[in-house]
Amino acid sequence: MARQWSDGHSSSILCVGASPGPEGLLASGSEGGEVTLWSQEGTITGRLRLSSEDDCTSVVFAAGAQSLYVSHGEAVSLLDPRNLKGPVEEFQGAGEEEINALALNESGSALAVADDSGAVRVLELPGGKVCRTLRRHTNICSSVVFRPHRPNNLLSAGLDMQVMLWGLQKTRPLWTINLQDIAEEEDGHQPQPGQLFNPPLAHCVSVAGCGNIVGCAAEDGRVHLMRIGSGSKLEQQGIIKAHSQGASQAHFVSFLPHPYWLVTGGNDGQVALWDLSKHPVVSLDAKAKVAAAPRRKNKSKGKRKEQPRDKAKMPPKTTAEKEAAEGEGEEAEAAGAEGVTEEKSGPKLNIDHGDKVNWLCPAVLKGEPCVVVADQSSSLSVYPLSPL
Repeated sequence: MARQWSDGHSSSILCVGASPGPEGLLASGSEGGEVTLWSQEGTITGRLRLSSEDDCTSVVFAAGAQSLYVSHGEAVSLLDPRNLKGPVEEFQGAGEEEINALALNESGSALAVADDSGAVRVLELPGGKVCRTLRRHTNICSSVVFRPHRPNNLLSAGLDMQVMLWGLQKTRPLWTINLQDIAEEEDGHQPQPGQLFNPPLAHCVSVAGCGNIVGCAAEDGRVHLMRIGSGSKLEQQGIIKAHSQGASQAHFVSFLPHPYWLVTGGNDGQVALWDLSKHPVVSLDAKAKVAAAPRRKNKSKGKRKEQPRDKAKMPPKTTAEKEAAEGEGEEAEAAGAEGVTEEKSGPKLNIDHGDKVNWLCPAVLKGEPCVVVADQSSSLSVYPLSPL
């Protein structure tokens, strides 16, 4: 079922990115500083080995696909996909330590950089000047993403098991959620069989196109879901038990019929596509808004019912910064949403890829919805999502 794209790299591919548009290119980065450009048919259109030969850990296209940002070591290189002979510009020291992830805001005016020190730096574009340094993670910051429609909001996730929402007007998070607290609540403080040694280290965070639903892949095999309400408040959270080993990737898919399709990949070699439109964190959107208590500053109490598979509840232990909440004004209102039960539901599509997943990239290739998978090998695998 999979198509193989080969000969683009000589070592393990670590990251993949797709440019927007029906004829957009794809880029992949690997160990040793190799960057490869691919056509939608899987033809190699350009190759480059960066002089530092540091591993390429993240690739992201700017809108219009005229610029490609690649992180390697502590630097970010700006490449021109039309002329891949060498960097157009290099932002040396963009990260304090090795960079793990890049994210561009929708306007292309800011580039977020997550690194091993736990810091998130925000670079102004063009130019690459550091305009913000966000420090709250106590371990490696593994993933960062801007919220759609909110150019000054971004989410970060790290190996300290924390997910944080930031407003770039301040250098402190609007809220922080600890995935270990959630996991303990979900399990009744009892370890799950086979997951005793898998704490929920946060590997990959993604936001749906609506800007309000967040998914985070974690080492406990789960994808942790969060809903952001008015005033950027954390309104509700839940989980899907997605993988039997660590979940390394979770990406919302923007080109399917609604924005709540999520593709995940894990260390169990599985790639799964989930329809979250009926998950309580998503489906109760309207009800939660009705339940919001207007102009009330105190937290309203929500009832909670638990169920064995997909669960949703009010966030159990979040640290909302008082100053940030007050700064949000009237919008920073407490929202009371009941946790509800849901029938057990599995993925709509399950792919037995067979190798540990390094990166997933949803893409429309020649009009066909697909997911591109990078693993421990030097080739890419392309799976169609058409069997839905």
